[in-house]
Amino acid sequence: MVNLKIGNRSIGPNSPVFFIAEAGVNHNGSLSLAFKLVDVAKKSGADAVKFQTFKTDNLILPNAPKSKYHIETTGSSKKQTWYNLLKTQEMSYEMHYKIINYCKKKEIIFLSTPYDEESVDMLEKFKVKAYKIASTDNSNIPLLSYIAKKGKPMLISTAMSNMDEVRDAVNCVKKYIPNKFVLMQCTGNYPAKNQDSNLKVMLTYKKIFNCLYGYSDHTEGYVNPIAATALGASVYEKHFTLGKSLKGPDHRMSLTPSELKKTIEKIRETTLILGTSKKEVLKSETHNRLRLKKSLVSKNFIKKGKKLNKNMFAIKRPGTGLLPKKIYSISKFVALKTIKPNLTIKQRMLRRLKK
Repeated sequence: MVNLKIGNRSIGPNSPVFFIAEAGVNHNGSLSLAFKLVDVAKKSGADAVKFQTFKTDNLILPNAPKSKYHIETTGSSKKQTWYNLLKTQEMSYEMHYKIINYCKKKEIIFLSTPYDEESVDMLEKFKVKAYKIASTDNSNIPLLSYIAKKGKPMLISTAMSNMDEVRDAVNCVKKYIPNKFVLMQCTGNYPAKNQDSNLKVMLTYKKIFNCLYGYSDHTEGYVNPIAATALGASVYEKHFTLGKSLKGPDHRMSLTPSELKKTIEKIRETTLILGTSKKEVLKSETHNRLRLKKSLVSKNFIKKGKKLNKNMFAIKRPGTGLLPKKIYSISKFVALKTIKPNLTIKQRMLRRLKK
């Protein structure tokens, strides 16, 4: 696996988890709400804030039926069709321009999920740093190919997909960006149940595709962010809102500002706990090591010049002397000076016998 960069952030096994605060369409078409979402993402410690870029006419048929989830969150009124709902959430060029500039001012990375080629072209004009691919488009090979040709990192969600579809997506983008994509395990329910998370799929992606992996989370609570981080997720994405009672399809299953902050804190804390793979004595352990470990200690008087043998020594605390394993080679030494009983043995007390 090769680290990749999004903006000034390095993403990979030896870097902090790249956290994407998913604003999505929770701005409800309001620029002021969008700005507030950026503020919350920044204050919470997210690395990036992500929106959704689409042209409704390119995305959905006017008579397309709502999903069960959208009916539950927005109602079943014939006037409030899915098409009409999306129209209210569509962001104009001007709105993108203002949000992107606001993100620059707040020093947080702007990301977006494009749903059609026209939207990709618009995002290219803004020189976006990377592309997030929605699970709904991970089998849309023409769109994946169109985006991959831009040569920028791609974060590909994989909900509602089988391994053949994931493999097709990988084979498509690898032609253009062989080391610049991340596969994101995801479950396409809102909210998703913990038992449907299948976080081990991330490890399958690592094994089969030798790629970076992450998790796009639709569950509730803090178990998944901790577990995904512990399993090595390089990227983590989570929806958030200014209030769960706001009108719109995604507010109810999104994190509140305080929940977002706590989720990121849990991930950072887990990273801290995971630490390094290098095993060594920590500075914080030194005091206890010297007092709780054991050393070779003399049982009785040992005269200067006396050839040593293991029967002259015991193994006791403290750990300030020779390691216990030295008892196996102690017969190769003589006492350099008289050694009193119950002394920890130091190397300077001994002289190696001449061969």
